[in-house]
Amino acid sequence: MAGYNKTSLQPTIFLLLGIPGLEAAHKWISIPFCLVYLLSLMGNVALLLIVKTDHKLHEPMYFFLCMLSVADLMLTSSTLPKILSLFWFNDREIYFEACLTQMYLIHSLSTMESGFILAMAFDQYVAICHPLKHSTVLTPTVIVGLGMFIVFRGAVLLSPHPFLLRWLSYCKTNVISHTYCEFMALIKLVCTETKIRRAYSLIVAFLTGGLDFILIICSYVLILFTVFNLPSKAARLKTLSTCVSHVWVILVSYTPAFFSFLTHRFGQHITPHIHIFIANIYLLVPPMMNPIIYGVKTKRIREGFFKLLAVKSVLLCKVCDSPNHQQR
Repeated sequence: MAGYNKTSLQPTIFLLLGIPGLEAAHKWISIPFCLVYLLSLMGNVALLLIVKTDHKLHEPMYFFLCMLSVADLMLTSSTLPKILSLFWFNDREIYFEACLTQMYLIHSLSTMESGFILAMAFDQYVAICHPLKHSTVLTPTVIVGLGMFIVFRGAVLLSPHPFLLRWLSYCKTNVISHTYCEFMALIKLVCTETKIRRAYSLIVAFLTGGLDFILIICSYVLILFTVFNLPSKAARLKTLSTCVSHVWVILVSYTPAFFSFLTHRFGQHITPHIHIFIANIYLLVPPMMNPIIYGVKTKRIREGFFKLLAVKSVLLCKVCDSPNHQQR
């Protein structure tokens, strides 16, 4: 097998297969992938600009939403360029160290995303269950502290992953049946015992995404208990409407994540291309949908988006009307 270090059976390069069985359709599949990536980039950058320029949006929920957008941008940019290069140019090679780095970024950034969604749930809980304490509980210091803790948790808990895979012998093959490098896809190529490494990965997954999801459910149980104790139906509906955007973000983020997790570990009879499609949906769809959900459901963000478009159109008109441009 080409690309191997014979002394250690560690590959110098891995070969990404893409979507097994659908290699001939890679160029067609790349079209929606590319569109989703562009929408994700534009949507999240626009969201960051809107929150930055509109002081009315300088609230805990939108600060956590911006943190989520930054994590989304980093996650998609660490994977999609290589996936598109694979689909368009059959660029299958990825260096061993680059593969481990990509794997670490995917898992650590996904963990950070989960933490930011939990922080948004905590903001909703305080705003609805303890509205008078909201400004004193979620102070700027607390917001920054929570953000730093979430980043630190994702960076530290996932940092052993590259080292768990770095010194193993990959004697089976250096072909990864996937569009990108991730822990379970790499561990399947190893010919030595991996129970401890798999156990660590499962424990970390539970302590991060699993525990976050449980705490989110608990927060919404308390929110619903508070809402249904409100005196009027109108007040209940108005309060619940403030949670709609965040609930959609939870569903969009966690549904493909759980399906991807379960199919990799327990779906041995599921065809490979289903595995890969679910894993790619998990990476592609939430970063695209998060700004769209908040843009559609939040009036202030929607208005900020239209203002941003108006500013860009005015600037474009000024450029077109300038003497230098007309002379050209």
